[in-house]
Amino acid sequence: MTLLATLDLADADLTACLARVMAAVLKPGDVIALQGPVGAGKTHFARAFIRARQGEAAEDVPSPTFTLVQTYADPLGTEIWHADLYRLTHPEELAELGLDEAMQDGIVLVEWPDHGTALPDPLTVGLDPDADDPDQRRITLSGAEPRWGFAARLPSLARLIHRAGWADARLVPLAGDASSRRYFRLIDGDRSAVLMDAAPGTTDGYVAMTQWLRHRDFHAPEILAADQHEGLLLLEDLGDDLVARVLAAEPALAPRVYDRMTDLLVALHRHQPPDFVLRLDGPELARQVGLFAEYYPAAAGAPGFGAGIAPTVEALHGALCADAPPVLGLRDFHAENLVWRGDAPLGLLDFQDAVAVHPAYDLVSALQDARRDVAPEVEQAQIDRYIAAAGVDGARFRAAYALLGAQRNLRILGIFTRLAQREGKRRYLAFMPRVWDAIRRDLAHPALAPLAEAMAGIPAPTPEVIERIAG
Repeated sequence: MTLLATLDLADADLTACLARVMAAVLKPGDVIALQGPVGAGKTHFARAFIRARQGEAAEDVPSPTFTLVQTYADPLGTEIWHADLYRLTHPEELAELGLDEAMQDGIVLVEWPDHGTALPDPLTVGLDPDADDPDQRRITLSGAEPRWGFAARLPSLARLIHRAGWADARLVPLAGDASSRRYFRLIDGDRSAVLMDAAPGTTDGYVAMTQWLRHRDFHAPEILAADQHEGLLLLEDLGDDLVARVLAAEPALAPRVYDRMTDLLVALHRHQPPDFVLRLDGPELARQVGLFAEYYPAAAGAPGFGAGIAPTVEALHGALCADAPPVLGLRDFHAENLVWRGDAPLGLLDFQDAVAVHPAYDLVSALQDARRDVAPEVEQAQIDRYIAAAGVDGARFRAAYALLGAQRNLRILGIFTRLAQREGKRRYLAFMPRVWDAIRRDLAHPALAPLAEAMAGIPAPTPEVIERIAG
């Protein structure tokens, strides 16, 4: 067993906060061993854990000192067992209690685990009262790696939440994305916030872009609290009305919604991009599109094809795009990363990888969306709208739009292939036909004839090809 983390000077609120954080990440089959002397807070910890799992359906959680075992159900159907083995007279009684079976598909919290037989690979939560202040305790988390390695971060999450005044909040996991970041919604009565859990030391770009955008009246979520060293941010909750969901529920809103998206880009592009973002110029675009040639052709059954794509993209960028002053590109500007707020400005999400790039780049991101169909008439109307509002040369802008669309979509195919083959994330393969269709339309532009030639011999992502990629 390895000591994973410690949480010093934990009062009752911080102890319960850690329990709520743990409740958000544990899953069926997990066993928690709660160790500590009488009055250390073992039942207090278990009670906070169980009530957090139950949410609005939370029950009273009495100590199981005399009943030995209490069982609870959470809204997801997981059975939670809370056992107190202090009065256990024979370890064999564990079988009679049914704990062995519960440990297979439930979550089991055990107080006084040393009074029974050895538990199967538990996460041990040690609670030791402070010698000088009985209201404070030192909490240790121990367990076998790699299974319990993730628990090392949990005290850092609890510290930030507690320090920010959200110690009573329940955490609910939110759907993630293709990155390693994860998100939780904090719910405390009528208020809510979002916790971003990123790799330590990786939030500087997000914080810098948030400040830049908010200073110019673009609605990035307000940062409520931060531990940038640990990669943790507590953010304003913009709600669940992602543009993608709004459009799915009310397709007739598409013209209005996309008008707002295009107008936001026009406004954004009136500002000089900050000097701390990556410059997405011809060489960098070529380097990034190299992901396609590296992964897709071989996976699709055409190894060695596509070697000419990257240099062709770089050359075409010099011919079609290099004369346009770069603007700020949010890079993943699409319906999944924008929040509809009625008449209020659109909410912005996932902008930490912003770049300085040609003005057409984010418009392509919005209108050639890998995850959803955008009607051709909507796409053309928004290109026209941007050209008119920004006062740019229409023919050159459309040529640049086609090039950046092809580059971006080829890179996406490379990413989807890599995610499937290296990380087992195959759900993105379903988007490949839509992305390929966008590439086909982009390559039809006469200015992209050299790129179309560089693509010769590379098969489309047919069902057979996708099955091959999925392995």
